[in-house]
Amino acid sequence: MIPIRDTTRSRTYPIVNNIIIGLNVLVFIVEIAQGSRQNQFIITYGLVPARYSVPAIASYFTTSQQIFSFFSFMFLHGGFWHLLANMWFLYIFGDNVEDRLGPLRYIVFYLLCGWASGIFHLITNWHSQVPTIGASGAIAGVMGAYLVLYPNSRILTLIPIFFIPYFVEIPAFFFLGLWFFIQFFSAAASHGQAGGIAWWAHVGGFISGIILLKVSERVPEAGVTQKLRTATSRKKTPRLKVVRTQSSVGDPHIYGTISITPQEAHFGTQKLINVPWGFHSRIFRVTVPPGVKDGTVLRLPGLGKRLEGGEKGDLLLKVQIRP
Repeated sequence: MIPIRDTTRSRTYPIVNNIIIGLNVLVFIVEIAQGSRQNQFIITYGLVPARYSVPAIASYFTTSQQIFSFFSFMFLHGGFWHLLANMWFLYIFGDNVEDRLGPLRYIVFYLLCGWASGIFHLITNWHSQVPTIGASGAIAGVMGAYLVLYPNSRILTLIPIFFIPYFVEIPAFFFLGLWFFIQFFSAAASHGQAGGIAWWAHVGGFISGIILLKVSERVPEAGVTQKLRTATSRKKTPRLKVVRTQSSVGDPHIYGTISITPQEAHFGTQKLINVPWGFHSRIFRVTVPPGVKDGTVLRLPGLGKRLEGGEKGDLLLKVQIRP
């Protein structure tokens, strides 16, 4: 299952989330630039439990290196696909959590989730000499927070079956619950880090995210947060939108709603809409003309139901203009 996007629109641009993604990419470039010294680079800046539990190993590292690795390990990655998978999940789930917490509380929340996942891994793999790297522990915390905040949101998911792409909407509580079950089962069935994956760090990060969300929401927002919310408010909706349709017996037409911003209504826009259809979905391109009004109905000819007589209806989309 490959998540494409969630159906919950964030009200602001995720500045901090995008900066975190950028930093991870930048550090990865620095990492691969090490060439033959890359392994030493990972050992120095990754989280190696034995560095803290075995005095003979700890003696090779300075106090500052021991402390800094608790921060640096969550920005290192084992390869391009490791980086891509982590940043994609952060891109999908992080914007909504930042939108709820605000940029200042979100960066603190993210780092605390990363540190908590590192400590959790350290405790469960006390004498391991395998370096743990990656943002997945911190991202697991973001996913745990998302589960609490938006359990009824839906995740548009790509499921390739025999090379045929199927798009389905999966409830967030099911998608994230299944993800957590896989992490927990994998951790319990292994020694905590099998196949190079720190399963307990994922479990610890997810649980920490749920707890830290409750703590973060009790911390009052700083005055600068409101200014940032205003400055970063979204002017456009996502290009790919999920449209839930309705129909009635004997009516060949199907009906749905598409939401856009006032700016998109004024200048016009193009969207890709994903329409659930049976056990899969269909994707269509929709052009919203400039100057469209709230309540306008857009007609997509021939995209409705086919009746017994061969008549085929239309897809009728009602425009909703929302700030």
